[in-house]
Amino acid sequence: MLKGILSVLLVLVTLSSAMGKPEKTTPKKEKRIPQTLSRGWGDQLIWAQTYEEALFWSRSKNKPLMIIFHLEDCPHSQALKKAFAEDKDIQKLADDDFVILNLVYETTDKHLSPDGQYVPRILFVDPSMTVRADITGRYANRLYAYEPADMKLLLSNMQRALKFLKTEL
Repeated sequence: MLKGILSVLLVLVTLSSAMGKPEKTTPKKEKRIPQTLSRGWGDQLIWAQTYEEALFWSRSKNKPLMIIFHLEDCPHSQALKKAFAEDKDIQKLADDDFVILNLVYETTDKHLSPDGQYVPRILFVDPSMTVRADITGRYANRLYAYEPADMKLLLSNMQRALKFLKTEL
């Protein structure tokens, strides 16, 4: 019996010492850019971290919420991100008059995908927590989609969201 216990103990010690050895890895030489909540959509802007936080800010500051749904590896999202980040008028309006949130995942709120879960898409929510389904892009099959060439339309829709805020609330 003592031999059996010693055998099991020897096996456990051998396994734990083998598992405890760190694997030799070579450090990566590439430089990593620190990840911010902007994810490249406008590093100087103040971004909400979660949908719930964005709703709270929208209500407490009485500003409309603009939600950008995108994916990091989607070429359409990447192109829109570049155009959005480079458009000074959109950046200024977003900074001054909106609560902004960008998401790389879907929320549980079904109202945020009224015509499907595609990316990229941009939706507006007013401080009363009403999704503004009437503020759409130019496509009939993807109502909330924008492309890099649609920056003037997006700016116009941002201004509409502000106008609704002043006239309806």
